[in-house]
Amino acid sequence: MGVSAKRRPKSQPTTLVLPPQYVDDVISRIDRMFPEMSIHLSRPNGTSAMLLVTLGKVLKVIVVMRSLFIDRTIVKGYNENVYTEGGKLDIWSKSSFQVFQKVTDHATTALLHYQLPQMPDVVVRSFMTWLRSYIKLFQAPCQRCGKFLQDGLPPTWRDFRTLEAFHDTCRQ
Repeated sequence: MGVSAKRRPKSQPTTLVLPPQYVDDVISRIDRMFPEMSIHLSRPNGTSAMLLVTLGKVLKVIVVMRSLFIDRTIVKGYNENVYTEGGKLDIWSKSSFQVFQKVTDHATTALLHYQLPQMPDVVVRSFMTWLRSYIKLFQAPCQRCGKFLQDGLPPTWRDFRTLEAFHDTCRQ
């Protein structure tokens, strides 16, 4: 090991911790951007934010955040219960409906796609724009086959750039 290697400081992994007020302001701006989407922010564990996003009368999404980084999303039907018996947001149980389980899987994939650690507010805004494309989950036909249903499911995949709807088997 050379002398220069000993003197070089080890780089520590950094996570951008933003003040809660800044996070609240970003979420508030996003909430105002999309009138068909309502966002309720809560902080049950102090600084970590949890969002309950209601998209029209189509679905509800629980978004678990650490600062402005989205850790997890759970998509449920509009009429499904999103609270535990204790009255807290239920971040562990999945939807009873296969269509919303698929959308949850796609949302997890979207979180991996929308990664830009230097600009977390852009990531959240991009993710919410993508999520908003589900407002027509049951009204938009597949862009490839033109059908509304395939194997009993609507097109649950949304392209990350164009936001067009596709069935899982049609998107390849």
